[in-house]
Formats: sequence, C-alpha cells, structure tokens
Amino acid sequence: MEQMICAVCGNEVESGRLQCPYCQAECNGNVLPPTGAFHRLVNLKRGMPLVQLALDRLDGEINLSKGLGCKALTLIHGYGSSGAGGAIKTAVLRQLHFLHHQGRIQDVIPGEEFEGRSGRGRQLLRRFPFLAEHRDLNRANPGVTLIIL
Repeated sequence: MEQMICAVCGNEVESGRLQCPYCQAECNGNVLPPTGAFHRLVNLKRGMPLVQLALDRLDGEINLSKGLGCKALTLIHGYGSSGAGGAIKTAVLRQLHFLHHQGRIQDVIPGEEFEGRSGRGRQLLRRFPFLAEHRDLNRANPGVTLIIL
C-alpha cells in the first residue's frame, strides 16, 4: 500500500486513512507525499566557533531543516570544559527557548531529559517513532539538545 506523510507530525500514514495513528490529526487533504529525512544531526561546536557564530549556524540549520521537511533536529553544542556548561550551550538553550516562545519551533528537549520512560518521552516517541533509534535516547547527554520543528 502507498505511504504518505502526515503534515502534522511527519510520520508515515497509509493512503486512504482518515486519521494519523500517531498524532490523531485528520488526514483529509493534509497528508503530503514523503520528501526527505525526518531527522538531522548538526554539530554547532564544529571548529570551536565563537558563540555568535554558533547562534548564526543554529538559525541557518533550523531554516534549512524546515525547508527540507525535517521534523526533528539534534544539536551538538557540547557541555563545556569547565564542567558547568559551556557558553555555546547556554546561549543555544536561551535562543531555543526564545524561538519556542515565538512559535518558530515546537519543542526543546535538553539531552539530560531525552528519555523514553517518562510521559513526555513516551509521547514524543509515539508521535515520532523514528526517534526510538536516536543515539542519545536514555543517555542523559548534557552536550546535545533535541528540537522539534
């Protein structure tokens, strides 16, 4: 049977279904054909940039990922060498919370909270089953942040 992609959550839905089995959205006309990958991994600390360059890279990667039809983006920002969280991590999280407040991104999940056992984590995995294979799931990694676009 032909597969389509739910325009709300990005999961594959069998053609002809009236409701997405993951997010329960109605599929009458809001189902799009598959496009690209649903998840991207972006290393914001590559090349040891200054904070502003990392923030500029963040903005560009969010725009690119949205344009590609991605639903989730994992950001590697590092934790900092001091053991208390680095400047890039602090600035990235501040910017992400601002973008979430503006409605430009749907959700922000710090690596420390990305696990499938809690209610929030289970809901996330039900909505986006492809995240069950994520390398940082259940690892409490403070050097990454997952965002839902």
